[in-house]
Amino acid sequence: MYEYGIDFDAVDAIDVHTHVEIDSHGHKAYDDVLVDATAKYFKMPEGITASVDALADQYRRHNTAAVVFTIDARHGMRHDPNSIEDLVAGAARNNDVLIPFGSVDPWQGRHAVHRVHELVRDYGVKGFKFHPSMQAFEPNDRAHYPIYHAIAEAGVPALFHTGQTGMGAGLPGGHRIKLRYSDPMLLDDVAADFPELTVVMAHPAVPWVDSQIAIAGHKANVYIDLSGWSPRYFPPQLVSAMGRQLRTKVLFGTDFPYIQIDRWRRDFDTLDVDPTVIPLIYKQNALKVLGLSS
Repeated sequence: MYEYGIDFDAVDAIDVHTHVEIDSHGHKAYDDVLVDATAKYFKMPEGITASVDALADQYRRHNTAAVVFTIDARHGMRHDPNSIEDLVAGAARNNDVLIPFGSVDPWQGRHAVHRVHELVRDYGVKGFKFHPSMQAFEPNDRAHYPIYHAIAEAGVPALFHTGQTGMGAGLPGGHRIKLRYSDPMLLDDVAADFPELTVVMAHPAVPWVDSQIAIAGHKANVYIDLSGWSPRYFPPQLVSAMGRQLRTKVLFGTDFPYIQIDRWRRDFDTLDVDPTVIPLIYKQNALKVLGLSS
């Protein structure tokens, strides 16, 4: 059972988007074709996919807390995920720096609802991760609404991949991964229908960034994490909004191991961002999303 052991006053930042895609039994989140193609797309050195303990060691050295998760996309990707129980156990071993999120396959219906309750009650997860393109579902399909109700009832956030994805890039048919499922406008319905649910849109949602900015500015319960892109390539309208209408709505995230923390922070330093906003992005906004501050 995970319980917080993080001194949030002492850490410099909270990275709300990191992946643990291998478990202690060596089982990977995705099939080998997808793993190899993704590593090629992100120009990742061999062996960079980290265990939960290795990730914890790296973030401890940076005095940064990290939200860790995998993706249960067994229906969409036809491959069982790495063990979420194993991931949570690793986070519990490293609870001074790691925060575990759960994941459920939306196509599992009532079992997915039961799984939400189980992961919160018995394992102590602090949120849930979805990847609509990999999980092959439309987030605003009302068949999945009982899952969101269970997450809202638990009082934890739901983080959804939005925009294009490097997963499957360059493969025939994109390895069956459809980008349209990750249009953030589909989440506008979810946020409107579940005002009590905190929704985080992961990544600058290229090619739908303007929609993403509009949704986060319109819905008090919607946030954006800045993971998956080097800040050098952030769309200019997003950089502008970060210092204005979205100053309390954007969150530091890397997408580790695909984007390394050193690179993200170094490139972020090159942006023209109001200095008063930087502590909000790196930590304060995440504390609110996690329910740790008002």
